[in-house]
This record gives sequence, C-alpha cells and structure tokens, in this order.
Amino acid sequence: MKNNNLTCKTGLVKKVINKEVFEREISLCRKLAKENGGRCGWGVCKDCGVIPFLYKLHKGILLEDPDEIAKVREKTLE
Repeated sequence: MKNNNLTCKTGLVKKVINKEVFEREISLCRKLAKENGGRCGWGVCKDCGVIPFLYKLHKGILLEDPDEIAKVREKTLE
C-alpha cells in the first residue's frame, strides 16, 4: 500500500489494542524497569518509544511533545 498522504495521525483510533493488552504491556514495562534499573531488552526506559506507542494504539492519543512523553513515561513507570 503506497499512500503519499500517510501521516502519524492517519487512521488514529482508540482501542486498536484492548484494555487488557494495554495494561499487561504497561505492567511488563513497569516490572522490567524496576527489576533492571530502568532498562529492558529493548533499551533504556527513559528513551523508549514503547509507552507512547501503546498509548497511541489503545487510547488513540498521539504523543509528540518530548516533555509530554517524558511525563507519561515517568508516571507510567512509577
């Protein structure tokens, strides 16, 4: 599929992944961050894109502002 009009907001909808999957993956991020000093197999939690991506897929929210992303990561990993 080739679409020259494709953007980060193309097809942005809520609940691409359900609440159960979202919460399980967030819990896994939180657990691994605590167990491994802010790291997992994918990298350093403070720089990771998994949490913003999960928010996009479940909540239909596109996080682009670096400060907003940092706050969401921090809150999520508490």
